[in-house]
Parts: sequence; C-alpha cells; structure tokens
Amino acid sequence: MTTTTTPITVLGLGQMGSAIAGTFLESGHPTTVWNRTAGKGETLGEAGASVSATAAEAVRASPLVVVCLLDYEAVDEVLAGVGDAIAGKALVNLTSGSPGRARTTERWAAEHGADYIDGGIMADPPDLGTSNAFLSYSGSREAFDAHEATLRELGNSTFYGSDAGLASVEFMAQVAIGYEMLIGFLHTLRLVQAEGADVAEFAERVAESMAGGYRPLLSAIGKAVRDGEFPPDMGPLSVQAALMDDLIDHRRSLGVDVTRMREVKKLMDERIAAGHGDEGFSSLFALLGG
Repeated sequence: MTTTTTPITVLGLGQMGSAIAGTFLESGHPTTVWNRTAGKGETLGEAGASVSATAAEAVRASPLVVVCLLDYEAVDEVLAGVGDAIAGKALVNLTSGSPGRARTTERWAAEHGADYIDGGIMADPPDLGTSNAFLSYSGSREAFDAHEATLRELGNSTFYGSDAGLASVEFMAQVAIGYEMLIGFLHTLRLVQAEGADVAEFAERVAESMAGGYRPLLSAIGKAVRDGEFPPDMGPLSVQAALMDDLIDHRRSLGVDVTRMREVKKLMDERIAAGHGDEGFSSLFALLGG
C-alpha cells in the first residue's frame, strides 16, 4: 500500500476495468466507479467503492480518471457524455486501440481541459497489481509524473514519451508479434498431428527452447489441442476479436502486409459465429483443416 490515497474514478467495469478498480481499492484509494450496464458495480460497491449513476458524476469525484472499455467506439460514446466534467483532471485511457485513435482522444481531452495519458495493459485481469503485469504509457509527462506512483500499483510501468500514440505502438507491436507467432504455431501443430505425433509433447519441446512468457502459453495451447478443450487463453475470442480491426488498420496505414492478421480475424469471426466466443485462441485450431 502506498502512503498516498489519491481519489480515483474508473469508467468501465468489464473484467479488466473491475480488476483495475479492485486493485486501487485494495491499495486504499477512495475509488468511484461507473459502468454503462447498471448493476456491474455492485460487488465493488460492497467492497467500498462509490458507485455513480452517470459517467459525468463519477468523473467529478476524482482528479484521476481511468477509462477501460471494449473499444474506442465505446470510449467516444462515454466521453461524449462526460463533456466538460473532465476539465482539470488527468484522463488515463487503458482501452486497447490504435496509435491514431489514442492521438484523437488526446486532442479531445485537450479541447476539454484535461491532461491525457494513453496506456496499454499486457496482463490478464488477475495479474494486475503483481509483477506479472506490464503497462505502457505515453502522453502528458506532467500528469504521468504526478500520478506515477499510483499507476505503478497496477504493475510494471514504462513511459514511452509525450506522443500519446507511443504506448499503443508498444502495445500493438507486442500483441501483434504474439498473434503472428501463435497462428504459425497452430499451423505447425496441424502438421505434427497429421504425421501422427503427440502435439502436446511437441509443444513442450518447443516451450523448452523458448524464453519468456510464451512458455506456459505454448504448453497450454498444446494440451488444449491434444484434449480438444479450449479454455479462454489470452481471454475469450469475443474480446480478442475487438482488437483485431485495430491491428489490421494500423498495419494497413503503414503499408505493412495484413494477410496473416486478416486470416486471424476471419478465423475468430467464424469461431465466434459458431457459438465459441467464450473459448480462447487455441480453439482456432479447429478451423485449420484436417
């Protein structure tokens, strides 16, 4: 727990938003929450959070406002309802999206008198508040310096610069390399399985040869493919799919090939349409033929 208890408002109470609010509450911060769907704040309210009826009311309660929604369309809708209530606040947007969308939101914040920090979360909700969570930030250096200690309560934090899009550049690149590697891994598992070899044992050997955080993920995917059971690794497909259009648009805007990302999005959409949106990335294996 830190020695300061800055009041914080959290807008958006999905799995990640609720984890953010819960982490701040556990650290002793007076925390105000709001969600578009009424009732999602009840558990946090029972834990000590103040639950606001409107986003504008929630924003007025704190000098530090954290937004975490499904996509930037939702962010635009919510901020439109906040309006000038954000004036004088530090607005931290932890919604996944492209660098261009981050810069657009920074301009909106400036027009409404707020300091803007864009951020990306490379962690699952249960990892927030631990050393397993990594967050990228960019935008207002003054606002980040003022609230750095508080933001570090969410996990390891790195500030990438005053360009609000830089945190998203880091986040999108980190996420993209993961998807690039994993779709190739699934194709390779299809080959290994077609030859009659044990895909889980092969996955273990690959995992042994790789360093970093993908080791447990690759092992889990190998077991999921072998067993035909696909838990929500990296989150459910319904959430992952919301990020794919941003990944594709970002690459297209820079003239980078989007063939593989389009394939991933097509597979995700097909799997979700078939009623498997609650499963993880490993479930795309079922669509790779054979």
